[in-house]
Amino acid sequence: MFVRLVEFLSPGPDSTAELIETLADAEQRELIEPESRVMLEGVIRMATMTAGDVMVAVRRMDLLDIESPYDALLAQVIDTGHSRFPVFEGSRDNIIGILMAKDLLKLQRAPELNLRTLLRPPVFVPESKGLNELLRDFRSTRSHLAIVIDEFGKTAGLITIEDVLEEIVGEIEDEFDEEDGQASIFTLADGSQRVAGDAPIDSVNETFDADLPVDEFDTIGGLVAHELGRVPRRGEYVDLGGLRFRVMLARGGAVRWFKVTRAPDQAEAAAS
Repeated sequence: MFVRLVEFLSPGPDSTAELIETLADAEQRELIEPESRVMLEGVIRMATMTAGDVMVAVRRMDLLDIESPYDALLAQVIDTGHSRFPVFEGSRDNIIGILMAKDLLKLQRAPELNLRTLLRPPVFVPESKGLNELLRDFRSTRSHLAIVIDEFGKTAGLITIEDVLEEIVGEIEDEFDEEDGQASIFTLADGSQRVAGDAPIDSVNETFDADLPVDEFDTIGGLVAHELGRVPRRGEYVDLGGLRFRVMLARGGAVRWFKVTRAPDQAEAAAS
């Protein structure tokens, strides 16, 4: 009777929105830490999300062609910086396996190996797959990447375990991030530069001897988004000040990393 009386006088939340408001109130009353509230809200919202909500769309997927020569495959792996790649044969819709970047290096010491023997079986999930269930599948199968298919059985995109976890804990730092958070421009193996979206425009100008405007925006990500009119998606690029900024990674409504090279016309002029 006492429990029922308490529930009658102080009823609990009846909806997800009310539950989130309750968490915000608990944070304001210092009953939970802000980080805990963010994670709990992520868990609540994730319960209603599907693979199709989080996936990388097929047009932005980085795929490897099983028929490509080793040097071309290695160059693509270095260029994109992923640890796992879907591999297709014939058409991009025909995903035949997943290649670990580290496995590709085995061909350097043993060129007689067949690339097909290095492929791992792909995991396919429908767009409607709930993120809660998908996370359980990732854990039980020890998979880190799944190919998302649409209602017609065609490839719609891909999703990784990191994509799912980031819905709960927020942005996860990758292997290119510095612990002190200061370094923001790195030289890649092909001579191009990897530039953080929050890199100061002054630093970019100094590194590339460029003259990008610094009056309205502090970071290169803000400048690029302004020029495009929206936050660019992975694979898209913008030419500014003689430089080409191609998006390597975008999450949480912001660009994490650009690959920066000389714009084609500037590169040709320098060569001549």
